[in-house]
Amino acid sequence: MEQKIHQGRNVKRFREMLGIKQETLAFDLGEEWNQKKISMLEQKDVIEDNLLKQISDALKIPVQAFQNFDEEQAVNLISCNFSDNAMFNNRIEVFNNNSIEDIKKLHEEKIALFERMLKEKDEMMARLEKLIKK
Repeated sequence: MEQKIHQGRNVKRFREMLGIKQETLAFDLGEEWNQKKISMLEQKDVIEDNLLKQISDALKIPVQAFQNFDEEQAVNLISCNFSDNAMFNNRIEVFNNNSIEDIKKLHEEKIALFERMLKEKDEMMARLEKLIKK
């Protein structure tokens, strides 16, 4: 038997994962909303599409996440992929992708450092020349 997706519970899960309180979501949805109304909304099996769109915009989560997220399938997927035996078969690679802006910033800092070093060298040479002339 196919288990039905509980959209209200999904709204609650995503809201809690984001650390957003019911009052905050109510404020984002407009003046006619309050904490109690959000609580009732989160108990609904099915939420109207236009309301899901408003919630999606407020939480910045796609509407499909509320419509399709099934906790049981997610837990099953995680347990299959991250069991003790599976951990050795999965390679987790971390890539350090520096943005062009970060690279430019580092380059500019390096240039500034070289310029300071050259200035200090010139000052030292001037002092040495004064010492030699004495």
